[in-house]
Amino acid sequence: MSIHFSKDHEWINSADANAAVVGITVHAQDALGDVVFVDLPEVGKTFAQGEVAGVVESVKAAADVYMPISGEIVEVNEALRNDPSLANSDPLGAGWFFKVKLSEPAQLGELMDETSYNSFAANA
Repeated sequence: MSIHFSKDHEWINSADANAAVVGITVHAQDALGDVVFVDLPEVGKTFAQGEVAGVVESVKAAADVYMPISGEIVEVNEALRNDPSLANSDPLGAGWFFKVKLSEPAQLGELMDETSYNSFAANA
């Protein structure tokens, strides 16, 4: 699995050459608490790296979901829209947010690997 992490606590799995999967990290969902609502981006919309692509709301707070890499949204997780708690119960699996067709794959090199992210998150 080729997974990378952003400083904004999103993960991206670029193992699929057609579309990378994006979600929030375990650290992010722990900090948010019970997720009760997600606002997912529109399929076909293009975002630059770092732009707000969605919102996740919990019983404690609301947080923006940032694009970890530039690209076009090709699919959203309708199951997550129907059951936002998936972001808590399986944040790196069934709780994914959207899939993106990468427009600048080289940006993956700017993101952290799991070891670097875990160190970063421990100090966040």
